[in-house]
Amino acid sequence: MLDTTDTSIPDGDERRLRLDVEEDGVGVLTLCRPAKLNAWSWESSRQLGVLADRIRFDDRIRVVLLRAEGRAFCAGIDVTAPGGGIEGESGSARSRAYYEGIRWAHERFAAFARLPQPVVAAVRGYCLGFGFELALMADIRIAADDAVFALPEARLGVAVDAGGDLRIAREAGAGWAKFLALTGRRIDADTAWRLGLLQQVAPGAELEGAAREVAREIAANAPLAVQSVKRDIDAYADAGLDAALDRVAMSAALTLTSDDATEGFTAKARRESPRFRGA
Repeated sequence: MLDTTDTSIPDGDERRLRLDVEEDGVGVLTLCRPAKLNAWSWESSRQLGVLADRIRFDDRIRVVLLRAEGRAFCAGIDVTAPGGGIEGESGSARSRAYYEGIRWAHERFAAFARLPQPVVAAVRGYCLGFGFELALMADIRIAADDAVFALPEARLGVAVDAGGDLRIAREAGAGWAKFLALTGRRIDADTAWRLGLLQQVAPGAELEGAAREVAREIAANAPLAVQSVKRDIDAYADAGLDAALDRVAMSAALTLTSDDATEGFTAKARRESPRFRGA
């Protein structure tokens, strides 16, 4: 697994995210691996945590604009990335390793989701699996009309592992969270907007402008008031989230080490239908 103590952000092909601070108080956080459709990895999680810590203490940044290069926001987990599979001498050892790894990732995500500065996400194209979960960590979500959302994990034999289903339950209700997570169905931007998962839908060519306009409106307001509003709403909306995320980590660890997960990922690679056995 990666060096979790490293606080550097590499250049070139190893860079997953880039932070640019603009003069109007907007910190632009960009997913920057368009050739891979910004697929996510353990290294992506590490870099997100590092940059979240930098943003938190940067008084120049009053709001964060989360965006992505290329035609997709994030197409999900990069199964080819180093450290993608955690090893162990036994099934229980692997489950424990996954559990601790996912808890570590949850801590990085919490550093991002609980930033004092509000986060506005600009989503285009594929927003699948973890990509959907990352977008749901933002405070305000604006999508292009070509955006596609899904939590396909159950089709691969694994649980949703970053709390996206919990956040859908918070925003749209438990029924819709179960419907989307249990079926793995894809929904378009208009459907996501009707469910309350998006605050605005814009034509693709206007997405960046629409998201920046909202970010700049927030940045122009009093920082102490803005951050207080975010904290107060989150304290209400996220009640019970920490305990639920620990259950998520255990469920993910158990399913990721199951035979069904091996079958699901193998079948997907072969473009075949998986045959799950519940083992």
